[in-house]
Amino acid sequence: MSTGTQTSSGLLAGLSDELANAVARAGKSIVAVRARRHVAAGGVVWAPGVVVTTDHVIEQEDDITVILPDGQEKKATLAGRDPGTDLAVLRVEGMDVPVAAIGDSAALRVGQLALAVSRPGGEGLAASIGIVSAISGNWRTWKGGLVDALIRTDLTLYPGFSGGPLVDAAGQVVGLNTSGLSRGMSLTIPTATIKRVSDALLSRGRISRPYLGVGLQPVKLSSDLSKRLELSQESGLILVTVDEAGPGAKGGLLLGDILVTLAETAIEDTAQVQQILSPESVGTEVAIRVIRGGELRTLAITVGERE
Repeated sequence: MSTGTQTSSGLLAGLSDELANAVARAGKSIVAVRARRHVAAGGVVWAPGVVVTTDHVIEQEDDITVILPDGQEKKATLAGRDPGTDLAVLRVEGMDVPVAAIGDSAALRVGQLALAVSRPGGEGLAASIGIVSAISGNWRTWKGGLVDALIRTDLTLYPGFSGGPLVDAAGQVVGLNTSGLSRGMSLTIPTATIKRVSDALLSRGRISRPYLGVGLQPVKLSSDLSKRLELSQESGLILVTVDEAGPGAKGGLLLGDILVTLAETAIEDTAQVQQILSPESVGTEVAIRVIRGGELRTLAITVGERE
């Protein structure tokens, strides 16, 4: 065998060993979650006595079992769930399992190797390897949840892999894999989203959804109107419906008003409204500027919570 062949073989063996080590390191904090009739899903020990998994695998809230790496079975209680981001948080008493090493999903780069790891069926570890195929900015899921980054991989998520982590080459958890937010595409919920949502679920048991009680539709502003009112934007959002009992109506919004700024930010599409009105904004007062009768008016609206 040539020296070159030996070197290549050694490099491949070294890479193989490092990947296996990464799976083993992460696996110490990966559990199986049995909360549905079919194969168990994955879960990650996020904090002492706390497991995070995906929401769509929780089909039965009153009979949840977590299977630990050593095979022990523990009863779990649902601390909270958020279908919008497909996350669920479980509390498990008497669980002596190390907390996962959490990496920074914001440091991921397209082309990097990544691993999907889980305990399908509640037995040994299973893994799938691939690359990070695309990363983009924050986005709204089809259920209305805000996810801090769109992370797509070419990993194969076998049955039971949802709820298990995306693991980097160092064995750190950099996200939670899910098949519940998109069809035919492997997506990863980033650690920033997991932290934000899990903190809220552990403290309040739910995610607050901001609510103004209005229906909005983009509308073009005439150049003369924009110039006279000293607006730099070309469009706004016209109120096409107003809930008479909603926060908007109580704050003085009327049908036909054209929303141009929200919390001192120029608004031209409905996605911007969703981005500004975070769960933390519920119960707070925000300034809204509207065009009414050709003139600008400033209103103060207390953001409500969608039931």
